[in-house]
Amino acid sequence: MSERDGLKREIGVWGLVSNSVNIVVGAGIFVLPAIVAQQLGTASVLAYLLCGALIVLMMLCFAEIGSRITTTGGAYAYIEVAFGEFAGFLTTNLFVFGAALMANAAVANALADTLAYFLPVFKTPSVRVAFFVVMFGSFAFFNIRGVKNGMFLVKFNTIAKLAPLLFIVLFGWLSFSPANLTWGVTPSLSDLGEVSLILLFAFVGIETGLNVSGEIKDPQRTIPRGILLSAFTVVSLYTLIQWTAQGVLGDALPAFTDAPLAEVGRTMVGPLGATFVVVGACFSMFGNLSGFALNMPRVIFAAARDEVIPPKMLARVHPRFATPHIAIVGYAALACFFACTGEFRQLALLASASFLLIYLGVILAVIKYRITQPDDPGAYKIPGGYTVPAASALAVMWFLSSLPSTELRAMSIFLIVMTVVYLVMKLWPRKGSLP
Repeated sequence: MSERDGLKREIGVWGLVSNSVNIVVGAGIFVLPAIVAQQLGTASVLAYLLCGALIVLMMLCFAEIGSRITTTGGAYAYIEVAFGEFAGFLTTNLFVFGAALMANAAVANALADTLAYFLPVFKTPSVRVAFFVVMFGSFAFFNIRGVKNGMFLVKFNTIAKLAPLLFIVLFGWLSFSPANLTWGVTPSLSDLGEVSLILLFAFVGIETGLNVSGEIKDPQRTIPRGILLSAFTVVSLYTLIQWTAQGVLGDALPAFTDAPLAEVGRTMVGPLGATFVVVGACFSMFGNLSGFALNMPRVIFAAARDEVIPPKMLARVHPRFATPHIAIVGYAALACFFACTGEFRQLALLASASFLLIYLGVILAVIKYRITQPDDPGAYKIPGGYTVPAASALAVMWFLSSLPSTELRAMSIFLIVMTVVYLVMKLWPRKGSLP
């Protein structure tokens, strides 16, 4: 199925790789090494390899379905084309209000934790709340006044986030002690599953690069190669970072939950190293937050305009600035609320669970197309029959089974509420156009 909206196909393999890596490498990896080490110790690398294996399996599924359905929209397009409007509705809401919103709130907490490394006042609840209110309020203010102002906030280049990570990987061996990697106790499956579910937060997003599928040239060839190269790049980088952090800090790594990589930098070259990592991390996180604040309200606006999500007032446009002001304020307010009431670990779990449900929809779409269109000419086909889709589905279900009861209940309630909302929208008479 090809794109017919006149978009020019100009993105090649390395363009897709650069886009995907830039999207996925962000806040999570700056804080997660200590969280993983808290529960798994020197066996932390197992969680990285497990998440890496799932991501590679999933990207194989994305590669196949992306070569069959080459319309712009990524996972949303694949699921809606395969299963219809209701599945597309759930996917949109899972992405906006589950994955994106929870991820945004989690990153905000990670940013506050990182700042607390140098400014302990950010550990005070009232200061954190004030920080979140000012930050999200500023995002809303600038974005309401015009998209040009919003774009100014997101002009953070890839170097700002990759520089401190590459610094640690390339020069960490100078302070590295192999004895710190001695593996003592093998973790239980339950511990490994729960930690891997949190760690998955740092890996999700590679597939977001496929949102521009309608502009990828030779998609049957480019998508499989680009998406798999992206997965291997991210998995390799993250695993090396965890190994280096463990090798440099050893048993002390779990103690630095606020900014573990900053402590690695300090151990390597002193305060200058810590400052370099913290500044890079803050740029990465702030860029991530401002990017969400700019883009997600536009997604909400478009979804409300097309009556994919209620209420219709979210599609109103500011009479002076010509921006979706209600969607902007609504998104900023919700992100601020969840940032104030949650903490990184809990929010990362909810975001990861939302992504996993979307991934499950993509896997099922692959299986459906295997059955209904087994001989799609030119489409990439994963070797091994149904082995990879089946293994991917089982892996996703196992990850979801590790979700704590509170978060599992929250996800279930969300899906039930969205189903009721969809039914009401289908039965309720549609009103006229917006004023």
